[in-house]
Amino acid sequence: MGNSTTKDRSIPQTIQPAKESSQLATFAAGCFWSVELVYQRKDGVLQTQVGYAGGNKVNPSYEEVCSGSTGHAEAVRLEYDPAVISYQDLLKIFWNKHNPTQGNRQGNDVGTQYRSAIFYHNDEQKTLAEQSRAERQKSYDMQITTQIVPAGVWYPAENYHQGYLEKGGQCAAKGCDDAILCYGY
Repeated sequence: MGNSTTKDRSIPQTIQPAKESSQLATFAAGCFWSVELVYQRKDGVLQTQVGYAGGNKVNPSYEEVCSGSTGHAEAVRLEYDPAVISYQDLLKIFWNKHNPTQGNRQGNDVGTQYRSAIFYHNDEQKTLAEQSRAERQKSYDMQITTQIVPAGVWYPAENYHQGYLEKGGQCAAKGCDDAILCYGY
């Protein structure tokens, strides 16, 4: 008999653009649960997937990523329709979602897996990311630590992490602006 509280550790298929005109974007800005939810709520974001990027361990588990030994960051890959939401708008959401000067942490979450990173999928995304980082730096006294690196290999996180906050009852509807709560606060 199965235990109803057992986590679904199966791995979903990597998201691929469902529309010919859509594009992928990948961001790391701390715990991937809240980053995913902020993008799920945006018009033009067609699908999201949390996972691991930027490291050297093939097919890492959540526990391995949390150990800090894999080099991976918790990240969100999303498919978006550039006719509805631009990459520049996705970057604004990214910068507004977290503090990019904190290095390997966001708030109480500490470790390399919580670093700030933009994983670009093409040269245009790289250029726009670099321009946006330079512009955002003007608002901070401390140095922005956000990495801008090629997207590379993507490893989807286990199914129980996908849509985690939505499964917990938080609104993921397009246009929702309810506060996003992680860990009960």
